[in-house]
Amino acid sequence: MLVLVVCVVILLTDSSAVAPLYDAHQHFHFDELVPYRTVIDTDLRRLNVRSAVVNGTNEAEWPVIAALVEQYDWIRPSYGLHPWDCGNRSSAWLTHLRTQLMLNTRSAVGEIGLDRWIIDGLAPDDPRLAGLRVAALSEQAEVCAAQLALAAELNRAASIHCVQAWGALRDLLEKTARPARGFLLHGYAGPAEMIPIFTALGAYYSFNLQLMGPLRTDCLNNFKHLPIDRLLVETDAPAKAPPPARNRFRLGAELGEPALNHPANILVAYEMLAEIRGLSLEVLTRQIEINFNRLFG
Repeated sequence: MLVLVVCVVILLTDSSAVAPLYDAHQHFHFDELVPYRTVIDTDLRRLNVRSAVVNGTNEAEWPVIAALVEQYDWIRPSYGLHPWDCGNRSSAWLTHLRTQLMLNTRSAVGEIGLDRWIIDGLAPDDPRLAGLRVAALSEQAEVCAAQLALAAELNRAASIHCVQAWGALRDLLEKTARPARGFLLHGYAGPAEMIPIFTALGAYYSFNLQLMGPLRTDCLNNFKHLPIDRLLVETDAPAKAPPPARNRFRLGAELGEPALNHPANILVAYEMLAEIRGLSLEVLTRQIEINFNRLFG
C-alpha cells in the first residue's frame, strides 16, 4: 500500500510583516498537488502571497481552475491551449476559451506558445507523449496566434511558453495582434539578443528556479540585465523545484522520491533573483508588485 509522506519545512514570520509576493506562473490545479492543497493554501497565506496565476493548458483543465477560484482568493485564473495540447483540441476550442474568459474579467490567457522540442527532441515512445497528437510548429503557431488575438481583443495578459522556437515566436508576435497590457515570456530562456525585440513588443520576463541549473549560465546572465520594470517571479509548481540546498518548502510522495515544487518556494525564487540583481529583497519585492499589477491588473 502506498503511504504518502508529506514533508514541509516552514520558516515563516507573521505575514502581516511581509511584503506581498506574486507568483506569475504556476499550476496549482495539477493532480500532483491535489493531496497538498490545504497545506499549500496555509503556507501561501503565511507568506503573504497576494496572487498566483494558475495556468490551464487544455480544455479539460479550464473548469477545474474556475472551480478553484471560488475556493482560493489568491488564484488569478489563466486559460489557454498549450502547444503540447493543441493537437488534441476540440473543434469548438476557441469558442470555449472565449466563454471561459468572459466568465471572469480577472482571467488571463495562457499557457500558450510554441515548442519545437516536443517535435524534434522526444522519442516517439516517450511516455510524456502518451495520448497526444503532436502538432507541427505551423499548427502550434496558428493556435497561438488565435489566442493572442483573443487576448488582444479582450486586453488580457497572455502567458507564453517557448522552447527552441524563439525565432518563430518573434515572427508570430511581430505579425499578430497582441494585448496592449503586454504578455509574459514565462521562465525566459531565450537568447540575449532577442530581449530588446521582445521588450519592444510588450514582453515581461519571469524568473524561475530551474534557471539556477548548471547549464543555465546564459539565462542567469540575462536576468542580471533585463529591464527591471519588466521582471516577474514564478514557481511553475509543481515542476522546477529549487536546488536541494535551497528547497525550504518540500512536498514529497515517498521518502527518497524527488520532491515536488511547493508553490511556497516563490519566496526562494524572490531571494535568488534579488541576489542575481544585487538588490535587497524589499526593493525587489516592491518592484515585482508594481510589475505584476501593471501586467495582470
